[in-house]
Amino acid sequence: MKNSAIVGINWGDEGKGRMVDLLTQDYDVVVRFQGGGNAGHTVINEKGKFALHLLPSGIFRDGVVNILGNGVALDPENLFKEIEDVRAKGISITPDNLKISDRASLLLPWHRDLDALEEQRLADKKYGSTKQGIAPFYSDKYQKKTVLAGELFYPAELKQHLLDIMEWKNLTLTKVYGAEPYTEAKLDAWLNDACEKIKPFICDTGLFLKDAQAAGKSILFEAQLGSLRDLDYGIYPYTTSSNTSAAFAPIGSGLPSAKITDVIGVVKAYATCVGEGPFVCEMFGDEAEELRKAGNEYGAKTGRPRRVGSLDLVATRYGVEVQAATAIALTKLDVLSYMDKIPVTTHYELNGKKIDRFPFPVALKDCKPVIEYVPGWKCDISGVREWDKLPEAARKYVEYIEKNIGCHIKYVSVGAEREAIIVR
Repeated sequence: MKNSAIVGINWGDEGKGRMVDLLTQDYDVVVRFQGGGNAGHTVINEKGKFALHLLPSGIFRDGVVNILGNGVALDPENLFKEIEDVRAKGISITPDNLKISDRASLLLPWHRDLDALEEQRLADKKYGSTKQGIAPFYSDKYQKKTVLAGELFYPAELKQHLLDIMEWKNLTLTKVYGAEPYTEAKLDAWLNDACEKIKPFICDTGLFLKDAQAAGKSILFEAQLGSLRDLDYGIYPYTTSSNTSAAFAPIGSGLPSAKITDVIGVVKAYATCVGEGPFVCEMFGDEAEELRKAGNEYGAKTGRPRRVGSLDLVATRYGVEVQAATAIALTKLDVLSYMDKIPVTTHYELNGKKIDRFPFPVALKDCKPVIEYVPGWKCDISGVREWDKLPEAARKYVEYIEKNIGCHIKYVSVGAEREAIIVR
């Protein structure tokens, strides 16, 4: 029995979805344990190309049970749209292979409205939200102002609960933002449409996971975003509103007794960042645009151009530490094949001093990258499947990263497809 977590080491968008899709061949259950529809996990396999947002990335493997845990921001409308989109490409999604925790809180219709209204109010001080309602949702969850998925089976109690929350929420919508209030009719439409469609998938997933654990099943815990977007350990306040670390997996999955045996941290061979906040290693101008185009760096959820930069050893070491990673999957190594020499951010310069410890978030704006260059390999490596057949310069780049972050790089991805992987 294995309990493994696949997590992001940097700012998110590292390629976790493709790694979950690959490794689920060795697991019985895949659980998303935090985050919501602001995720963008791109998966390419023999069944097609998919951009998943809420669905666990194990949904394409026959025989694998996929779970949305209690730590997830469960958006009924967008989840069912995603289910329909994936089904339309020939993927079977039933209550047998997709289960939703009855303890997951529902992302309510006004959460997306509030997200957009607050970003609009912040103007040039905005956090770079995807406007999927994530921050308002988690804020309300911790104020105990959401409803649990299991409440859908108790309609009388649910209706009164929702009306009480709506009365409270309308005060914010109308008096703070000057927006239109919600009505009982709008709530009824939401309940009768989106919520009814997801009810067949809702169950006691805690019991399912407990039984799976007792039966010796292997469980893979899938995270959204990365270490530097973690609410407690990331670049606050430019973080997400949940804990993206592997340590939260047992709590957010519904199996608090789980002991995580392996943590596979995913790192891109260069750095990317969607959204606002400090990004010390960032590239600009033509250099950035060339890398962005080479890596097709545009958000899977938003389509926004990602900010790009050199691999950041300072941030990556910190991410490995936060996640307690036991192995690394290095993705998109093939993208760097056009470079004569590859930039790496080895240190930061802060107040005239060179540092290698990731600083307190407020200090990041004053940090400058210290760049070193390593030789490139200038050839196509996307067809390579064995470590020894990589060009020497490519192997040295991987070994250089491994030495400096203090964690074994077990997987090297040389393409987006499931089979485009080298296992060391």
